Amino acid sequence: MASVITRQTTSDCHTIDTASNSAVPDVTPTLYKNANQDKLKAKAKKYLVNYGTKFNKDVICASKGLYVYTSGGRKILDESSWTSGQMSCLLGHGHPEIVKVIHDHANELDHLFSGMVSPPVIALAERLCNLLPPGLDKAFFLGTGGESNEAAIKMAKVFTGKFEIVGLGASWHGVTAQALGVQYHCGRKGQGPAMPGMHMLPGPNAYRSIFWHPDGWHDWESELEYGWAMIDQASCGSLAACIVECIQSSAGMHVLPLGYLEALKRHCEKRGMLLIVDEAQNGVGRCGDPMAINHEDVVPDILTLSKTLGNGIPLSAVITSDEIARVCAERDFCFYTTHVNDPLPAKVGDKVLEIVLRDNLVGHSREMGRHLHNGLKRLQERYGCIGDLRGGGRMAGVEIVADRETKKPATDLAKAVGDKAYELGVWANLSSHPSFGGTFRMAPPITVTKEQLEQGLEMLEQAFANTPGTQPLYHIRAQ
Repeated sequence: MASVITRQTTSDCHTIDTASNSAVPDVTPTLYKNANQDKLKAKAKKYLVNYGTKFNKDVICASKGLYVYTSGGRKILDESSWTSGQMSCLLGHGHPEIVKVIHDHANELDHLFSGMVSPPVIALAERLCNLLPPGLDKAFFLGTGGESNEAAIKMAKVFTGKFEIVGLGASWHGVTAQALGVQYHCGRKGQGPAMPGMHMLPGPNAYRSIFWHPDGWHDWESELEYGWAMIDQASCGSLAACIVECIQSSAGMHVLPLGYLEALKRHCEKRGMLLIVDEAQNGVGRCGDPMAINHEDVVPDILTLSKTLGNGIPLSAVITSDEIARVCAERDFCFYTTHVNDPLPAKVGDKVLEIVLRDNLVGHSREMGRHLHNGLKRLQERYGCIGDLRGGGRMAGVEIVADRETKKPATDLAKAVGDKAYELGVWANLSSHPSFGGTFRMAPPITVTKEQLEQGLEMLEQAFANTPGTQPLYHIRAQ
């Protein structure tokens, strides 16, 4: 028997379009239109290594705009899962201006010897440094977020002459040696000891923290002081840097409390440490500001970017001060990789920033973020299994629990909701590793419209409505 959901609409629920230059035409791709899904799945099982995640049950043969297309002929709303690919396609899949840049530079200026510089690299460095506050004055470019964080940590060690690094619990900075060593979750399993000198601060989790003020609010200041007291006892006196995300996306969209980053900067300065901020998933407008550091006007010593900067193309950046760049050069800092400062991805990054600034997509992201969070709040009012909503700007986390009073995790229920959403045509990404609990992560492209958000929210509501155990808080009328 079908369930009919009576959903109240508001005057806020109407369609607005992003600037026409930012739109991706809704044209069905044809590149692999004759692919045989069963044969492809069999070959994938035979030849592909499992690298830490279960493969999706469908083979994806195309992506365009806000959609991905399966080899079985299904059209899935990727916008609403809201991960924009791997949290990367800031402007949507196949943006025409990005496609043109890739075509032109693949034809004439794709890859160079690592000691050569090119116009795209210089242009991206100029545009990026002018976008960031003073103190972030010089940049260089790599391929992945892990690479950029590895380089930032090495730069901090060279500059300070020290080697101990501090990270936040449940952060995600990559899977290279130093980046992985400074994060604390299931990704460390199986490799033995991490890099020496790695320390952890408790990640601020306002929903589950054990640090609560008697008046009922999250006492993050005591939590932070406690964490630093533990680090001071464990340290050998060689603290070099602290690396953090302003919104811990992979952990379930945990936002640093207001004032936290400023306090962290003071703790670092007190100990002669550098502050590194990883903006891989937050930066370039997704958080509702150009960068998440703008929320508190805190300038880190080193800032890293990846994911959003390349709109799906492997591109990352390390940005630091004139002083740190100069001292590191004097001390023979070396991070000489095959694809450092490659021109093709650099031009993609430059075009991404140009589009974001030209079309006022940061302001649009902020407005659509409010609409997204309002829509999710309506869902929370209707389903008792939604224990917590959090995030900032176009980033949101929806934590699923078995009981709101006990906050008992309900990962199996969350997976069932996600599976139902996929059946309905929307990709719902779940932070389901044991370290991260059961939280849906949502980070749609910043070009998304209200109509498209409403489409995703409607499918997500139907998924909750048609999954047993979601604890509906409204009357269901059978028909």
